[in-house]
Amino acid sequence: MLAAENLGISYGPRRLFGEVNFTIRAGERVSLAGPNGAGKSTLLKMIAGVEQGDEGKIIKAKTVQVGYLPQEGVEIKGRTILAEAETAFQDAMNLQKEMDEVGAAMDEMDPQSDEYGDALELYGDLQLRLEHHDVSRMRSRIEKVMTGLGFKHSDLDRLTDEFSGGWQMRIALGKLLLAEPSVLLLDEPTNHLDIETVVWLEEYLKGYPGAIILISHDKRLLDNLTNRTLAFENGRASMYQGNYSFFLRESAARREQLVRAKANQDREIAKTQQFIDKFRAKASKASQAQSRIKMLEKVERIELESDEAEIGFRFPQPPQSGHSVMRLEGVAKSYDGVRMILQPFDFEIFKGDRIAIVGVNGAGKTTFSKIVAGVEKHTGGDLELGHKVAIGYYSQDHADALDGSLTVFQTIEKAAKRMSESEMRTLLGCFLFKGDDVWKSVKVLSGGERGRLALAGMLLRPSNFLVLDEPTNHLDMRSQGVLQKALEEFGGSYVIVSHNRDFLDPIVNKTLEFRVGEAPRLYLGNLSYYLEKRAEEQARAASQARVAAAVPVAKVAPAAVTNAKAAADETVVSGKDKERRRLDALRRQEKTQVLKPLQAKLKEVEGLIETIEKDKAIQLGLMNAPGYGEDAGAAREIAMKYAELEKSLSRAYSQWSEVSEELERVEAKFAED
Repeated sequence: MLAAENLGISYGPRRLFGEVNFTIRAGERVSLAGPNGAGKSTLLKMIAGVEQGDEGKIIKAKTVQVGYLPQEGVEIKGRTILAEAETAFQDAMNLQKEMDEVGAAMDEMDPQSDEYGDALELYGDLQLRLEHHDVSRMRSRIEKVMTGLGFKHSDLDRLTDEFSGGWQMRIALGKLLLAEPSVLLLDEPTNHLDIETVVWLEEYLKGYPGAIILISHDKRLLDNLTNRTLAFENGRASMYQGNYSFFLRESAARREQLVRAKANQDREIAKTQQFIDKFRAKASKASQAQSRIKMLEKVERIELESDEAEIGFRFPQPPQSGHSVMRLEGVAKSYDGVRMILQPFDFEIFKGDRIAIVGVNGAGKTTFSKIVAGVEKHTGGDLELGHKVAIGYYSQDHADALDGSLTVFQTIEKAAKRMSESEMRTLLGCFLFKGDDVWKSVKVLSGGERGRLALAGMLLRPSNFLVLDEPTNHLDMRSQGVLQKALEEFGGSYVIVSHNRDFLDPIVNKTLEFRVGEAPRLYLGNLSYYLEKRAEEQARAASQARVAAAVPVAKVAPAAVTNAKAAADETVVSGKDKERRRLDALRRQEKTQVLKPLQAKLKEVEGLIETIEKDKAIQLGLMNAPGYGEDAGAAREIAMKYAELEKSLSRAYSQWSEVSEELERVEAKFAED
């Protein structure tokens, strides 16, 4: 399907990677692993044709389509979201446009003319080709994907210009998912997503019909989705036949094997060198010594890279704080006295709390972090800081405040207290500044590099309450692990805004969820616990809403059940079994009365779809019949009827989707009860 043959690329004197070979088959899910700067994003650009390599080539079949989502930089203007999403179906849209143009031209022609007959034949051919694209489901597919990515139905008619960069990336991702290219290239697709959308995307990609090549620092996404891992190591790439966790285990096993092989080789080399040193001066053994010298020269020495997994980082010992770290009473935030960003709520952070801050984008997570960090004032309520609380705050804005005249090392040296040069270089290595990188000037660093440096500097200051806003955005897997371990061992409290599930789960004990237009809600567990409870709440709410919508069809049953329950409360113990059976019967009656009209409606819609499909088949047969077009008037009538059936089918499918979803939710509600 798609293959790379001896790919290589260099930037000036620096060779990024070389001799990269792999094959991607239909339906495969492949992740690219390796430290930042190893060449993962560059490889995606080469496959997408955005960047050209210095060596080798990409081989792909003519029918293979490649879709590429970069990390950032997508800007879409001048269309509504719906119109932009429709461009994913460009082939179908072009056919529809051409068909409309032919139809308009036919209105101006003489139905008895040869020109009209030719136009009619073309119109029928376009209609047959359009049928292949199943445009009747286009609108429902767009709604499914865009709402899954966090847009409201009302957003579809808004201009893309109204949305920020993160939402623009969601639009671009949605278009790619709708277009369904043969090979989908995704470079950090979750960077701009909230937790719920990440979960939705993971499930959607599991059912994606094409192949996927993915770069992500979300380990759980990689483990749940991918089945092969292309790992970049020391300028080369090796394929592992498993997900990211498999790659970690297998690469550790390979390294252990390599360590043993190197130890054996070193022993053999030492023995050989000892023989050479002992006998090279003796005439009787000189030829043997020379032979061994030549043998040593031909030996391919096993080289081991430094084991960066052993690099660690510890926070400075934090000062002791009181039991109550921070108390918020009725705290709220609005802008201009009108736009309410944070609804009034009461909350208290205690010593030892490790809180994940989650919620949809725009719900107030960053605003909350700024308020508790003391960098932004609340507009309502009271906030009280606990005894001897020292706050350490990290946000992406801190990267912009770095002194551009300093080097990377000087920046850390300025923040560090009583650290040796070796310790500072180790810390910088944890945050991906290695070798001569530490002498780079801050002003030449990229946004991601500045973010990592700002985070490293903040973590050096003694604090007992950390407020971290998306600290892992620019960290690779190994650096995330270093930070995660340091936070596990941290003696203070912290709140973390993040959508990285695997990073958060082991290090948080509470989850505070922010919702637009509502006060935040606290869940007493980690992220997995929150997601489980949130899913249960959503299913319950959806079921209740559907049941409520269906109640007018069967008003008697709920009252009957309520009366029966009241009667049951008044029975003596000996009559409870009998009353329970009576209640169960009433419950079954209620279920039947609520579900029956929905099932009847679904059956009715399915019958309508079947009828329309049969009518379409009849019209299609007439259009394919010999002599079609000889009678211009009849042919036009057939074509127009076919087009009307297409529209009716689209409406019927949308109705079927709504009724079937309602039925599923009501059934789920009764199953829970």
